[in-house]
Amino acid sequence: MLKFEELKSFLDEKADRYNTPDFIENDPIQIPHRFSLQQDIEIAGFLAATISWGNRKSIISSAEKMLSIMGDSPYDFVMNYSQKDLEDIQDKSIHRTFNGQDFAYFIRQFNRIYKENESLESLFEVRESETNFLHAIERFRNNFLETEKHRSHKHISSPGKNSSAKRIIMFLRWMVRKDKRGVDFGIWEKIDHKYLSIPLDVHTGNISRKLGLISRTQNDWKTVEELDIAIRKFDKNDPAKYDFALFGLGVTKELL
Repeated sequence: MLKFEELKSFLDEKADRYNTPDFIENDPIQIPHRFSLQQDIEIAGFLAATISWGNRKSIISSAEKMLSIMGDSPYDFVMNYSQKDLEDIQDKSIHRTFNGQDFAYFIRQFNRIYKENESLESLFEVRESETNFLHAIERFRNNFLETEKHRSHKHISSPGKNSSAKRIIMFLRWMVRKDKRGVDFGIWEKIDHKYLSIPLDVHTGNISRKLGLISRTQNDWKTVEELDIAIRKFDKNDPAKYDFALFGLGVTKELL
């Protein structure tokens, strides 16, 4: 086991190595990077993050399929689609269990939300008494999904039900982190990136256990909060930068 300063130095070095524009080429974050309009970035980013499970090449290909359906203009499509557009989408195959019905549902919800909000940021604001995005994500879910039950609800995880909410946490990193390294966008001005967590999955969980950062065996929200405590000791103002370190260690299999 490394001592605190040794581990911090090790993780800082790995984060610095992987937090570069080269990261974008093979990562789903390349999808929103194709746009400059904030709403396009948000919609493309949210959709790409939502289907981010499995092979990264497959994720990117499926996200490109959604962009193509939207005429490579996500915001314009969301605000101006016709009923026939949605009917044509319903039967399409998109990505694994995220199908055309889910895609059409998301488009309808985006339309409603953007008629009421200039940006998705207002739906994710963290309140003064909160220390992470747990309640903000729950508020977003309640707004985005409304009360009517739909098959698409399963595609937006609930940390309130102890899900790690990996894909939403990843999307939030993209939108919130401001470090001018060219990877994360940092286009949301009202939310401090000190509230961000590590997107927790099998790989980041396993690496974190090998490094002694967490002890829980499940990859759930309680473990996200356990990891929060550990990584915020290294950098309380920008804890999510260590996502790049854990990712890099997972890719290189350096600790195996």
